[in-house]
Amino acid sequence: MAYLMVDIESDGPIPGDYSMISFGAVLVDEKLDKTFYGKLKPISDKFIPEALAVSGYSREETMDFDDPEKVMSEFAQWTREVSKDRPIFISDNNGFDWMFICWYFHHFTGSNPFGFSSQNLGSLYKGIERDTFKTFKHLRKTAHTHNPVDDAKGNAEALLTMKREFGLKIKF
Repeated sequence: MAYLMVDIESDGPIPGDYSMISFGAVLVDEKLDKTFYGKLKPISDKFIPEALAVSGYSREETMDFDDPEKVMSEFAQWTREVSKDRPIFISDNNGFDWMFICWYFHHFTGSNPFGFSSQNLGSLYKGIERDTFKTFKHLRKTAHTHNPVDDAKGNAEALLTMKREFGLKIKF
């Protein structure tokens, strides 16, 4: 199975009404050298300035980003190339990240290569620690910059640490 760590940035809380501005993905393996980065033109006139500010882009800059259908098609192709079998979506906050990726895939390509499920890195770590108040964020090596590739890479590093240091049974 291929685990793909994904992180997204948006200009609001939900897809459709608001837009996914950018996202990054990294194939989880020891090298962490297979990445994808997409910047998407907004699909809605609505945006929350404070939410958009997290991405580091202005509204004007985002208007020059790529067509979402093109980006999602390219991401689907990349996913097929790096996954020998079924890809598994995992993220720091899969409730948020998955919602946007799933909606964009179905809306712009008609299907989602990840199927209908995702995994949550934070919940996985809480289970390893047997403590719902624990956070994995100290296991990241790459700084959390809100560049979605950096953030996905840092989260993938945390997952690799869980495998090495805590004996997590996971195949890459």
